[in-house]
Amino acid sequence: MKRIKFKKIISIALCLILVCGAFTACSGGSGSDSDKLSIVCTIFPEYDWVMQVLGDKAEAADVTLLLDNGVDLHNYQPTVQDIVKVSGCDLFIYVGGESDAWVADVLSKAKNQDMRVINLMEVLGSLAKEEELVEGMQAEEEEKAEEAEEGPEYDEHVWLSLKNAQLFISKIAVELGEADPENALAYSENASSYSDQLSALDDDYTTVIEGATYNTVVFGDRFPFRYLTEDYGLNYYAAFIGCSAETEASFETISFLAGKVDELSLPAVFAIEGTQHDIAETIVSNTAEKNQQILVLDSMQATTSQDVANGVTYLSIMQKNLDVLAQGIA
Repeated sequence: MKRIKFKKIISIALCLILVCGAFTACSGGSGSDSDKLSIVCTIFPEYDWVMQVLGDKAEAADVTLLLDNGVDLHNYQPTVQDIVKVSGCDLFIYVGGESDAWVADVLSKAKNQDMRVINLMEVLGSLAKEEELVEGMQAEEEEKAEEAEEGPEYDEHVWLSLKNAQLFISKIAVELGEADPENALAYSENASSYSDQLSALDDDYTTVIEGATYNTVVFGDRFPFRYLTEDYGLNYYAAFIGCSAETEASFETISFLAGKVDELSLPAVFAIEGTQHDIAETIVSNTAEKNQQILVLDSMQATTSQDVANGVTYLSIMQKNLDVLAQGIA
C-alpha cells in the first residue's frame, strides 16, 4: 500500500540517522541501568504475556512497553531512547509486520549481539493470514507497480487470537528460560498455568458463538479481528481492512453495510476503540429500523501503561470483548 510504502521509507531513514547518533553517544551493552534481565516489548499484549510468564520473578526483570502512550502500531515511530533501549536489551519482542519496518535496521546495529528476539509473525509461520478485501470493503488507494513489488501483505493483528496467544506464551517461556536458566522451570510452569487460562476463555468463546443467534458481524470501522473471527467461524463485513488509514467511507460502502444489517436482521454494528464511530452511526441511520446498537470491541492498539497500572490485562480485555460480542450476536 502507498501508506505503508511511505512509512517504510521514513522508518528506515529515521533509524539510520538515529542509530548512528545514539550508538556513538551511548556506552554500555544494556538498555538498563541495572543487572536485571532487560526485556523490551513493542505492544501491550506482548508486555502482559511476559509479565504473566515472569510471575513472581518480575521484580528481577526490567520490562519495557514501547507503545505506552496510546499510539497504535501503525503510526508508531521509535525515539532515540526507544532505539537505545532495544539495542541493549536481552529479549526483544515485536509483531514483525509491515508496521515494524524500522526493526531490521535497529537489530542489525544492536549493541547486544546476544539479544534474543521473538518475531510473532515468524512464530505463527504458515498460520499468519494475508490481508483480505471482503465484499463491500473499501480499498485504499494503491498503485499496481507497488503491489507487484511488495508482494502479499499479512494481517498484523495476530494477538487478537487466544489460540495464537498460547503459541506466543510457549515461545516466550522458552526464550526467557534460555536467557535466565536458573528460573527456566518457573517460567515454564507459569506459562503452562497461563495457557490453561487462555484455553478456558477460548472454550468460552466457542460456547457463546456456537450458541448465538447470528453468525455474522458488521464493522463500521477498520477490522483488526480477522484472526478472532476465523478462530470461531464468524463471518464479517467491514468498512476497511485492519491496517487501513482511511477515515471516511464511501456512499457505496455505507449502503452495502447497511443493507447487510437489514438483510441479516442484525441487532448491532461494531466499531473499535479510540474512534468517533461516525461510520457505524451512519450505517445505523441508513438501515430500515435505525435502532441497532453500536458496540465497541477493544483491539488493544491504544492500551497504555496507565491502563496496565490500573489492572488491565490481556485476559480482562479478551473477556470484555467476549461479553460485548455476545450482546451483538446473541
